Amino acid sequence: MNIQWYPGHMTKAVRMMEENMKLIDLVIELIDARIPVSSRNPDIDRLAGNKMRLVILNKSDLADEKENKKWIRYFEERKIAAICYNSKSRDGIGALNRKLEEVCKEKKERDRKRGIINRSVKAMIVGIPNVGKSTFINNLAKRNAAVVGNKPGVTKGKQWIRIGKELDLLDTPGILWPKFEDNFIGMHIGYIGSINDEIISLEELSTELIKELRNVSPDALKNRYGETISEDLSAPEVLEAIAVARKCYKKGEVPDLKKAADLFLDDFRSGKLGRITLEDAPENSKVNSEPVSGN
Repeated sequence: MNIQWYPGHMTKAVRMMEENMKLIDLVIELIDARIPVSSRNPDIDRLAGNKMRLVILNKSDLADEKENKKWIRYFEERKIAAICYNSKSRDGIGALNRKLEEVCKEKKERDRKRGIINRSVKAMIVGIPNVGKSTFINNLAKRNAAVVGNKPGVTKGKQWIRIGKELDLLDTPGILWPKFEDNFIGMHIGYIGSINDEIISLEELSTELIKELRNVSPDALKNRYGETISEDLSAPEVLEAIAVARKCYKKGEVPDLKKAADLFLDDFRSGKLGRITLEDAPENSKVNSEPVSGN
């Protein structure tokens, strides 16, 4: 599959972020803990420059716990502040607030020495579409301050949101980059729903995910869909077996592969296939990419 998606509003969003970056003290980047490399927009490094950085491995409840720890260790070894988080349950909100305090400590100390007291930290929330930025903001704000949706492109413009007396958040639209050099990355962000499903063949996407799951979590398919998911089946045959197992039929008892693909991808995205990380920490990763630089 050759997956590319860069709608016009993303170009406008990048310009808006560039214009507002001079107002920002801290860049908070949300990535998906299941695909920590592919869910990082390489343009963020250029946009953020020398700003303070914090990486949030969001949806960590859907990722393998051991891999989460490896990724945090990887970032910490490179002096990059990072934390695992689960926006949907607010699990870890206390640890998140402490991490924010830790990251902003030096900045506040500099302000204090200059005689600047009680100035709020201005933070920009960035990330690719559908990675959970709006839910994350609502967690911090303890109210529905940002619009939430389960598809990419819900946030189209900027919005400043006040968090207590010490933090101002600038919500920004999810942005991708103009071209995925490695189609491996395009497929991964397709798996998690960061690309409009309407422009993708979901059947093809599903068969590619089936191939990967057989490597990283061999029992996930059988545990979810039953013993008929044999190792002898090809990926397209597995999708057909899922259709049969879940009674996805067209007229005449013909397996409905599109419906089965919808169901299968939803099961993966919602964690019903188990806690799965598709990208190992870089020493074992297939993706040749370095995480963010930061202070």
